[in-house]
Amino acid sequence: MLFDSWENIYRIAVVGILAYAGLVLLLRLSGNRTLSKMNAFDLVVTVAFGSTLSTILVNTDVTLAEGLAALGLLVVLQLAITWCSVRFSFVNGIVKTRPTVLMLDGEMRHAAMKRARVTEDEVRAAVRQQGQGALENIDAVILESDGSLSVISVSQAGSRSAYGTLAG
Repeated sequence: MLFDSWENIYRIAVVGILAYAGLVLLLRLSGNRTLSKMNAFDLVVTVAFGSTLSTILVNTDVTLAEGLAALGLLVVLQLAITWCSVRFSFVNGIVKTRPTVLMLDGEMRHAAMKRARVTEDEVRAAVRQQGQGALENIDAVILESDGSLSVISVSQAGSRSAYGTLAG
């Protein structure tokens, strides 16, 4: 239970180093999009990478070649989906959520906040993190596709209500 053999430890070390190097190489070949700020789709792919890598390391029934093929398949699928999402809006709509306006013209949009499961305190915290104190100075707070909150002050926006066309 605590120790089986040095051979298993040696296998994990060798396969781990090679699988890790292979994953890094595949990610570098796939470009920056694979490692970008994560939306829900990217998170799923990242978890799949981790699960596959751990299977390669500890499951002796999976060879290094099979594991690298699985990682390569995940990278190819990631590239295919992102390629399609850039070219076809319906695919983009499936893969990513649209930004949601949570506050507009200094007014909280409670229905949008409720749908997005964001509290007033979280919106106010995002405003404070941008160095703003008064909500009246804020044109919009937007929940982005990656889950971050963007705060646009009135001085940045140039004109009020420039963000009303976003989903919300």
